[in-house]
Amino acid sequence: MDTSIGTLLQLAVFIIMALASIMFALFVVTAKDVVRAALSLVFTMFVVAGLYVLLNAQFLGVVQVLVYIGAIGVLILFAVMLTKKEFGSDAE
Repeated sequence: MDTSIGTLLQLAVFIIMALASIMFALFVVTAKDVVRAALSLVFTMFVVAGLYVLLNAQFLGVVQVLVYIGAIGVLILFAVMLTKKEFGSDAE
């Protein structure tokens, strides 16, 4: 088994990014503020794009950033910002 320093470093980065993805995904589900949930969804998509690049699938990483973060993430944020409902500390 090849256990060079590069392989161990790549494994460590993969584990850190996977745990960050899980953490942000759990925050999407448990966040009480819709804006923070949408932002953590965008961060989750960034981490998944990084995982694609780390797994040597650069095209999927670029498509993830352009399509999901660029289009869907911005659409979710605009939909949240343009609603009339008051969220969080704005309800005062």
